[in-house]
This record gives sequence, C-alpha cells and structure tokens, in this order.
Amino acid sequence: MSLYGLVICGGESTRMGTDKSLLVYYQKPQHEHVADLLAPLCERVILSCNAEQYKTFRTAYPKLADLPKYSGAGPMSGLLTAFESFPGNDFLVAGCDYPYLTTNELANFLHNTDKDLPAAAFYNASGFYEPLLGWYSRSASNALWKAFENGSRSLQRFLIGEHAGKYRPLSEKTMLSVDTTADFQAIKRALEAENDF
Repeated sequence: MSLYGLVICGGESTRMGTDKSLLVYYQKPQHEHVADLLAPLCERVILSCNAEQYKTFRTAYPKLADLPKYSGAGPMSGLLTAFESFPGNDFLVAGCDYPYLTTNELANFLHNTDKDLPAAAFYNASGFYEPLLGWYSRSASNALWKAFENGSRSLQRFLIGEHAGKYRPLSEKTMLSVDTTADFQAIKRALEAENDF
C-alpha cells in the first residue's frame, strides 16, 4: 500500500493578503518546509497547486495543478485531482498554514490511525476535524467524488459523513493555523524566541 504526501498550497489566502504557502518560518517557503516534513513518511510528496502557483513555484518536488473539472471546490479540488492523477494510493494531506506541524506528530497520527476506516484527521477541542491535517485512503476516493458530484465542497462534511477517525495531537499547537499578517508576525517572533534558547 503506497502512501503519498500531498501538500495543499492552492488556497486564495484572502485574509492574509499574500500566498500563505510562500511564507517563511524555517529558512524556506512553507510549501517546501511542509513537503520536507512529509517526505520521511511517504513514498512520494506532491505539491497541490492552483494554476498560478504551478507556473511560479520553483521546487524539487513534483507539482500538481487542480484539474479544471474540480476547480472551485477549495481543498477538495486538490484531493480529487490527486486521487485521479495517482490512483490506487492513500494520501497524507497537510496544509501550508500550520507552522507548528512536525514529522513526529504526523508519524504519531499515522501510527494511531485505524487503516480500516476510509479517512482520519486531526480533531480539535471545539469538536471539528482539521481536514488539511488528514489521511485519506484510496477507498475514500469514490465517496469523495460522489460528494463532489452531489454538490458538496466541504471536506469537513465529508469526514463527518464517513465517520472518519479522530486524532487529538500530542500538542494542541500543531493545529494552530495562520490566517492574518498579524498571526504570521506573532508566530514568527515566537518561533525565533524559542530557537534562541
């Protein structure tokens, strides 16, 4: 069973005002950093991009632009495109806007995921899945496609409907996402302070 890593880069980043996948916390663009986190756990890591990112990203990792037929569905577009482009594989998915994500946390997630389920994802204290920190088995692809065909564009609703596994991370910080410039600057300062010790 092959596990592929999928870095979701294609969001519009409207609140941030700039592409979140290009933010730098660790000496390289975040899409590269997240891909590096996935690489030890996956047979292959792919960057899921929108059309503009596909043209402009300079990276050693393979890039995958959303297929036009799935466009406009947010992160679901990237996952459906990945399942169609690389059939027969499971996907470990990570978004670009989680600066505290670690390979260790992802490894623990995989270790504690029931592989008989169609999918699993990180689960927060508010009772919601984090769909962009998730594992989607090859068996989930048909159900995901049917959800899309029925007009659903929500991975959250998909995970609920599939009774996906729930993973509470070792550190709640892992699920802290960055959506504004102020968030980015505050977390960058905090990371720099931690690295000074």
